[in-house]
Amino acid sequence: MPAMPVARPRVSTGVKWKDLESDSVRFLGIMHGFRLATEPGTRAGGFGLGSGYQRSVENLHGWADGDPFYVNYVGHPMQGAVVGHLFSLNDPRYRGAEFGRSREYWKGKLRAAAFAWAFSEQFEIGPLSEASIGHIQKDFPQQGFVDHVVTPSVGLGWMIAEDAVDRYIVLPIENATTNKYVRMFVRSGLNPARTFANVMDGKVPWSRTSRAGILAYRASPASRAGLGSADRFEAPGEPRPAPFEFTVAPSWRQFVGDGCVGGGAEAAYRVAAELQIVLDVNGCKLIGTDRNVSGDALIYQVGPRWTPMPTGKWSPYAHVLFGGIKVTHEQMFPDKKLIVEEANKSLDPSLAYSLHEQYTTREESSGVAFTAGTGVDYKLNEALAIRVANVEYLKSTAGNAGGASYSRGLQVTTGLVLRLGTW
Repeated sequence: MPAMPVARPRVSTGVKWKDLESDSVRFLGIMHGFRLATEPGTRAGGFGLGSGYQRSVENLHGWADGDPFYVNYVGHPMQGAVVGHLFSLNDPRYRGAEFGRSREYWKGKLRAAAFAWAFSEQFEIGPLSEASIGHIQKDFPQQGFVDHVVTPSVGLGWMIAEDAVDRYIVLPIENATTNKYVRMFVRSGLNPARTFANVMDGKVPWSRTSRAGILAYRASPASRAGLGSADRFEAPGEPRPAPFEFTVAPSWRQFVGDGCVGGGAEAAYRVAAELQIVLDVNGCKLIGTDRNVSGDALIYQVGPRWTPMPTGKWSPYAHVLFGGIKVTHEQMFPDKKLIVEEANKSLDPSLAYSLHEQYTTREESSGVAFTAGTGVDYKLNEALAIRVANVEYLKSTAGNAGGASYSRGLQVTTGLVLRLGTW
């Protein structure tokens, strides 16, 4: 009698949501704990989902939020990268994929970026957020959308950059030495967001899901040669233009007399072999303003882009975009702020809120914006390209704000382009 086949248990490839929830709450608690320990404004701002929370959400407008450059464009993207790595650690189907051209790697990164966006929105305006813990955004100058855009989008670029560093810098060093301290240093130090995520997930900081630990790892001939399945696309055939592209890009913009530093995100959908429709949202914070003055610009546009060499190694393009611009200038008067601080000590919180408008002045200007630009991308592989340079001229109907003109400006950007639909 033939032996009955033994049923093997099925290994789940679904996301480990309970573990991911625990990791996320742990990370959220550390961030809010740090805020409460180091920010007097957070401790004094109030707590809960009442009127203070409502004002925080309703007051969102413009781009800048009063934070220094390194907080908006380094700290928050790193937060997005940490959360993305947390998702990857709890995503068995894709967590072992290394940086390269495989479908698994890029699908895994997109799933992680989607979760990072959801986490970011919760951190900004959710039930356990800056808006509910400290009622951030209800007062000048904390009201901008910059973190809502930069955290998940630039965080995605940060994750990809760390993966590339791990494969092309960390791994070759590991292949050249068995010294545990060298391996520990390069794994931990050159991938800071992944290191922090490992700790949040209860692992050693230098852990890797794609290979053994610093003592057990031994280089294979393929890894020494820099070859592997990560370099091979599963879909053969002639190169074809990517149906969809997503770009994250830091930027420098010069208005009439004022410099503005920021960033944004762009989505492009291909409607023909050499034609895309582009949706672009970006913003910037004015630099060089007085201590108690904050200024920012938010630009949102859509339009066609001509791409004459969409499958080439170098891909030039030109586009025209139409949409809107909103610029905001706010100034705080510190002497009058003392009145509000005294009102906060009274039993009438509505008095403090009404006095807020007496010690800050806001000047806004909105208008229609037209942009003409050109640039060039360099393709690293079918999934990823570098936006080497993008130069744009903006013309708008926005009037003056804060004594500065926003009728025209020049922007220069660079960034990463994720190409979807070719793998």
